[in-house]
Amino acid sequence: MSQALLTGLARTTRPQTALRRFLALDAVVTGANGLAYLAASGPLGEFLGIDAALLLELGVFLTAYAAGVAWLASRPQPPALGVKLVVDLNVLWAVLSVVALFAWLEPTTAGLLWTPMQAVTVAGFALLQWTALRAGTATR
Repeated sequence: MSQALLTGLARTTRPQTALRRFLALDAVVTGANGLAYLAASGPLGEFLGIDAALLLELGVFLTAYAAGVAWLASRPQPPALGVKLVVDLNVLWAVLSVVALFAWLEPTTAGLLWTPMQAVTVAGFALLQWTALRAGTATR
């Protein structure tokens, strides 16, 4: 991903600002997803064809994870090790989502669409965060 594209997506030429924005967006989207799973695991489980108890557990994890990512986004200069951990966990989440779809989930049509869509979204966050982190370390 080019610096120009990164600059356009983040609407800033400062890599640290771009990184913080991508982390914040990840935290908001992940937190909203986690809260939805917590608040409506039963109805969402039926709609997606995913066990409500699993969604509830994922909701707890995602809400806590989002809080950690939000904390990183709030730092003036997010620590590289923390950002790398977020990137790695995002990639792992994306891969496991697709594996789960074929290995043990029996989703409805909605779940069959939702699972890869959220996996691509999370993988996109990982790519944006990694690119911004690399751009920030290259300019120092």
